[in-house]
Amino acid sequence: MAGSAARTYARAIFELAREEDQVDAWYLRLVDVRDVLTNPEARTFLANPTIPAQRRQEAVSALLEDRAGLEGVNLAKLLIGANRLDDVDAIIEEYVRLADEDAGRVRATATSAIPLSVAEADMLAMELTDKLGREVRLRGRVDPRIIGGLVLQIGDRVIDASVATRLQQLRRQLAGL
Repeated sequence: MAGSAARTYARAIFELAREEDQVDAWYLRLVDVRDVLTNPEARTFLANPTIPAQRRQEAVSALLEDRAGLEGVNLAKLLIGANRLDDVDAIIEEYVRLADEDAGRVRATATSAIPLSVAEADMLAMELTDKLGREVRLRGRVDPRIIGGLVLQIGDRVIDASVATRLQQLRRQLAGL
Protein backbone atom coordinates (compact mmCIF):
# COMPACT_ATOMS: atom_id res chain seq x y z
CA MET A 1 0.00 0.00 0.00
CA ALA A 2 1.23 3.49 -0.86
CA GLY A 3 2.52 5.69 1.93
CA SER A 4 1.50 9.27 2.49
CA ALA A 5 4.35 10.76 0.44
CA ALA A 6 3.75 8.37 -2.47
CA ARG A 7 0.04 9.24 -2.48
CA THR A 8 0.89 12.94 -2.52
CA TYR A 9 3.29 12.56 -5.45
CA ALA A 10 0.87 10.33 -7.34
CA ARG A 11 -2.06 12.71 -6.85
CA ALA A 12 -0.01 15.69 -8.05
CA ILE A 13 1.21 13.76 -11.11
CA PHE A 14 -2.27 12.47 -11.87
CA GLU A 15 -3.87 15.91 -11.63
CA LEU A 16 -1.23 17.31 -13.99
CA ALA A 17 -1.69 14.38 -16.38
CA ARG A 18 -5.47 14.77 -16.39
CA GLU A 19 -5.24 18.54 -16.99
CA GLU A 20 -2.98 17.88 -19.97
CA ASP A 21 -5.06 14.88 -21.14
CA GLN A 22 -1.90 12.79 -20.84
CA VAL A 23 -2.93 10.09 -18.34
CA ASP A 24 -1.66 7.17 -20.45
CA ALA A 25 1.50 9.03 -21.51
CA TRP A 26 2.30 9.81 -17.88
CA TYR A 27 1.89 6.17 -16.93
CA LEU A 28 4.48 5.20 -19.54
CA ARG A 29 6.72 8.01 -18.30
CA LEU A 30 6.42 6.73 -14.73
CA VAL A 31 7.39 3.23 -15.85
CA ASP A 32 10.47 4.63 -17.61
CA VAL A 33 11.43 6.57 -14.48
CA ARG A 34 10.98 3.43 -12.35
CA ASP A 35 13.03 1.33 -14.75
CA VAL A 36 15.96 3.73 -14.51
CA LEU A 37 15.70 4.37 -10.76
CA THR A 38 15.50 0.66 -9.95
CA ASN A 39 18.24 -0.47 -12.33
CA PRO A 40 20.82 -2.01 -9.97
CA GLU A 41 23.82 -0.26 -11.54
CA ALA A 42 22.16 3.15 -11.70
CA ARG A 43 20.59 2.70 -8.28
CA THR A 44 23.97 2.25 -6.60
CA PHE A 45 24.98 5.69 -7.82
CA LEU A 46 21.62 7.49 -7.59
CA ALA A 47 20.89 6.41 -4.01
CA ASN A 48 24.40 7.10 -2.69
CA PRO A 49 24.10 9.91 -0.13
CA THR A 50 27.86 10.60 -0.25
CA ILE A 51 27.48 11.83 -3.84
CA PRO A 52 26.04 15.36 -3.98
CA ALA A 53 22.38 15.42 -5.04
CA GLN A 54 23.18 17.72 -7.94
CA ARG A 55 25.59 15.16 -9.46
CA ARG A 56 23.02 12.38 -9.02
CA GLN A 57 20.35 14.59 -10.61
CA GLU A 58 22.63 15.35 -13.57
CA ALA A 59 23.24 11.63 -14.02
CA VAL A 60 19.53 10.78 -13.93
CA SER A 61 18.91 13.55 -16.43
CA ALA A 62 21.36 11.95 -18.87
CA LEU A 63 19.83 8.51 -18.30
CA LEU A 64 16.20 9.58 -18.68
CA GLU A 65 15.99 12.52 -21.06
CA ASP A 66 15.57 10.43 -24.21
CA ARG A 67 13.20 7.96 -22.53
CA ALA A 68 10.91 10.01 -20.31
CA GLY A 69 11.27 13.57 -21.57
CA LEU A 70 11.68 16.68 -19.47
CA GLU A 71 8.72 15.84 -17.21
CA GLY A 72 10.11 12.41 -16.33
CA VAL A 73 13.55 13.88 -15.70
CA ASN A 74 12.07 16.53 -13.41
CA LEU A 75 10.19 13.89 -11.44
CA ALA A 76 13.32 11.74 -11.06
CA LYS A 77 15.32 14.78 -9.91
CA LEU A 78 12.62 15.62 -7.41
CA LEU A 79 12.65 12.06 -6.03
CA ILE A 80 16.45 12.08 -5.76
CA GLY A 81 16.47 15.47 -4.05
CA ALA A 82 13.85 14.31 -1.53
CA ASN A 83 15.51 10.90 -0.99
CA ARG A 84 12.32 9.18 -2.20
CA LEU A 85 13.71 6.66 -4.69
CA ASP A 86 12.10 3.84 -2.72
CA ASP A 87 8.66 5.37 -3.27
CA VAL A 88 8.59 5.01 -7.06
CA ASP A 89 6.68 1.69 -7.10
CA ALA A 90 4.11 3.00 -4.60
CA ILE A 91 3.73 6.18 -6.66
CA ILE A 92 2.95 4.13 -9.76
CA GLU A 93 0.54 1.90 -7.82
CA GLU A 94 -1.37 4.92 -6.49
CA TYR A 95 -1.29 6.65 -9.90
CA VAL A 96 -2.86 3.58 -11.52
CA ARG A 97 -5.51 3.47 -8.78
CA LEU A 98 -6.36 7.13 -9.38
CA ALA A 99 -6.49 6.63 -13.16
CA ASP A 100 -8.77 3.62 -12.76
CA GLU A 101 -11.04 5.48 -10.36
CA ASP A 102 -11.23 8.45 -12.72
CA ALA A 103 -12.07 6.18 -15.67
CA GLY A 104 -14.69 4.27 -13.67
CA ARG A 105 -12.65 1.08 -13.61
CA VAL A 106 -12.19 -1.22 -10.64
CA ARG A 107 -9.31 -3.58 -9.98
CA ALA A 108 -9.83 -7.07 -8.67
CA THR A 109 -7.52 -9.88 -7.67
CA ALA A 110 -8.49 -13.50 -8.15
CA THR A 111 -6.43 -15.95 -6.11
CA SER A 112 -6.56 -19.59 -7.11
CA ALA A 113 -4.60 -22.72 -6.25
CA ILE A 114 -3.44 -23.06 -9.86
CA PRO A 115 -3.17 -20.36 -12.51
CA LEU A 116 -6.41 -19.38 -14.23
CA SER A 117 -6.38 -19.85 -17.98
CA VAL A 118 -6.72 -16.74 -20.11
CA ALA A 119 -10.27 -17.81 -21.03
CA GLU A 120 -11.22 -18.31 -17.36
CA ALA A 121 -9.75 -14.96 -16.34
CA ASP A 122 -11.49 -13.18 -19.23
CA MET A 123 -14.82 -14.82 -18.40
CA LEU A 124 -14.49 -13.91 -14.71
CA ALA A 125 -13.59 -10.30 -15.57
CA MET A 126 -16.61 -10.05 -17.90
CA GLU A 127 -18.98 -11.49 -15.28
CA LEU A 128 -17.66 -9.08 -12.65
CA THR A 129 -17.98 -6.17 -15.09
CA ASP A 130 -21.61 -7.11 -15.70
CA LYS A 131 -22.41 -7.48 -11.98
CA LEU A 132 -20.62 -4.30 -10.87
CA GLY A 133 -21.59 -2.13 -13.83
CA ARG A 134 -17.98 -0.95 -14.09
CA GLU A 135 -15.04 -2.22 -16.11
CA VAL A 136 -13.07 -4.71 -14.04
CA ARG A 137 -9.34 -5.16 -14.49
CA LEU A 138 -8.54 -8.59 -13.13
CA ARG A 139 -5.16 -9.67 -11.81
CA GLY A 140 -4.54 -13.34 -11.15
CA ARG A 141 -2.58 -14.66 -8.21
CA VAL A 142 -1.62 -18.22 -7.34
CA ASP A 143 -1.61 -19.52 -3.78
CA PRO A 144 -1.56 -23.33 -3.51
CA ARG A 145 -2.52 -23.08 0.19
CA ILE A 146 -6.15 -22.38 -0.75
CA ILE A 147 -6.26 -25.95 -2.16
CA GLY A 148 -9.02 -25.11 -4.66
CA GLY A 149 -11.77 -22.65 -5.38
CA LEU A 150 -11.21 -18.93 -5.55
CA VAL A 151 -10.60 -15.92 -3.33
CA LEU A 152 -11.75 -12.71 -4.97
CA GLN A 153 -10.73 -9.28 -3.72
CA ILE A 154 -12.40 -6.17 -5.10
CA GLY A 155 -11.20 -3.09 -3.28
CA ASP A 156 -11.75 -3.75 0.43
CA ARG A 157 -14.23 -6.59 -0.17
CA VAL A 158 -13.05 -10.20 -0.05
CA ILE A 159 -15.14 -13.13 -1.22
CA ASP A 160 -13.55 -16.35 -0.04
CA ALA A 161 -14.85 -19.43 -1.82
CA SER A 162 -11.68 -21.45 -1.28
CA VAL A 163 -11.59 -25.12 -0.33
CA ALA A 164 -9.18 -24.30 2.53
CA THR A 165 -11.71 -21.92 4.10
CA ARG A 166 -14.56 -24.38 3.66
CA LEU A 167 -12.51 -27.12 5.32
CA GLN A 168 -11.68 -24.79 8.18
CA GLN A 169 -15.38 -23.94 8.65
CA LEU A 170 -16.27 -27.63 8.62
CA ARG A 171 -13.55 -28.35 11.20
CA ARG A 172 -14.97 -25.64 13.49
CA GLN A 173 -18.48 -27.05 13.11
CA LEU A 174 -17.31 -30.55 13.94
CA ALA A 175 -15.32 -29.33 16.93
CA GLY A 176 -18.40 -27.49 18.22
CA LEU A 177 -20.56 -30.65 18.25
